[in-house]
Amino acid sequence: MSSPLKAIDGNADLTALMTDLAAKARAAARVLALAPPEQKNRALTAIERAIRANAPAILAANAEDVAEARAGGMSSAFIDRLTLTQARVDGMADGVATVREIVDPVGAVTESWQRPNGMTIERVRVPLGVIGVIFESRPNVAADAGVLCLKSGNAVILRGGSDSFRSCRAIHQCLVQGLREAGLPEAAITLVPTRDRAAVGLMLTGLNGGIDVIVPRGGKSLVGRVEAEARVPVFAHLEGVNHIYVDASAKLDMAKAVVLNAKMRRPGVCGAVETLLIDRNAAATKLKPLVELLIDAGCEVRGDDTVQGVDARVKPASDEDWDTEYEDAIISARIVDGLDEAIAHIQNHGSHHTDAIVTEDAAAAQRFLNEVDSAIVLHNASTQFADGGEFGFGAEIGIATGKFHARGPVGAEQLTSFKYRVHGTGQTRP
Repeated sequence: MSSPLKAIDGNADLTALMTDLAAKARAAARVLALAPPEQKNRALTAIERAIRANAPAILAANAEDVAEARAGGMSSAFIDRLTLTQARVDGMADGVATVREIVDPVGAVTESWQRPNGMTIERVRVPLGVIGVIFESRPNVAADAGVLCLKSGNAVILRGGSDSFRSCRAIHQCLVQGLREAGLPEAAITLVPTRDRAAVGLMLTGLNGGIDVIVPRGGKSLVGRVEAEARVPVFAHLEGVNHIYVDASAKLDMAKAVVLNAKMRRPGVCGAVETLLIDRNAAATKLKPLVELLIDAGCEVRGDDTVQGVDARVKPASDEDWDTEYEDAIISARIVDGLDEAIAHIQNHGSHHTDAIVTEDAAAAQRFLNEVDSAIVLHNASTQFADGGEFGFGAEIGIATGKFHARGPVGAEQLTSFKYRVHGTGQTRP
């Protein structure tokens, strides 16, 4: 019997294949929803072990993907998102171990109360069902999404980008090995076995009720398409147009460390800062050092007139720059007249993802944290902490920027819904 991948290469019916994958995932979801925590944790232990043991194969597959991307002229930031190193593979395995150790959310009673008629009502966490994850470039998402869905009792259908196809297949083999060793259905974590872009469109239809929710993890064009076409609920992960506001009271050394890390640690990740806002009262002492620091580190700075005036290497910022997620070593910078204007700028130009303030003024920090309407707001810390692993979730399936169901890093708990269990003693309603 030919494999699904060979069948696709042989021009088989893609719709039939995808519908079959979804049906098998639906059946697996019913098994996984009832699996005891111990069995799921055995699978996670086996997955961690498999990732560590198969690191050479994962890295070899990734090297082929990276070589293809380089030959295609992809940007350095794109290459960084795509590239796996031994340290990053180790980080994937460490994330699996962390997910294993978190409290299983399934079956947790979040509230319980008794009615005057003697009935007891409980609100209990339950899995969502089958989750479709559509992602680009970052192959580690296959592992993150797979193990988080497993922990939360959900089946998952993974559709990685064509650029990370080989890497995702190598990682998926480790995930399936863990399921097999724990006696769980292999269809609980399914990887779409084709690069055909039509598979994305089919997933967005819900595959005849086979998918309960879609999670897009990628650029603005992908997320826009998913939100426009999806016939099932979507966990929106919009672009990270993130800001850092340097207040007049900020310590210069802290501001330099935070801004440099937020932009240049990994410029292509969604938690990277894209716009630097500096209080006019801080400009005399902090603007030039911050601009020079960034440029000397290899970052292009695009600024307003005042920012351009402190260094001839600064390029003029256009109106479009304030709304741009560069995903590269580029930052826009402008002077603002205090906290009110900084908050207004973030409200008008931000994507409600992650924003930070650097200040020693406790009242200013509190106002910023209260009034900036983003999924993650930070005080005196880099925006690159916008990551489920850094929140103690072990991994994340994405950063939800909407306000319904889940917001911020989506971990195992956020991949559950709830139902009500009502215990009676024969009560009837008058």
